[in-house]
Amino acid sequence: MSNASVAATKAAIAVPAWVWAVAAFALFGAYFLVQENGALLSANAAQFLHEFTHDGRHALGVPCH
Repeated sequence: MSNASVAATKAAIAVPAWVWAVAAFALFGAYFLVQENGALLSANAAQFLHEFTHDGRHALGVPCH
């Protein structure tokens, strides 16, 4: 057997700003889609939003009834 050693290096990974923006937009989009009535908007607006995103909620497996 060989006793070769491998030096481990820690390199910083530069993440572009647009990646953070896309990630934030995706998280907000997910919250927007699965929001509960009243968590984001008033009751009337939330009910409209709920019905507008109804099929998407079912596609994601989120119970909404």
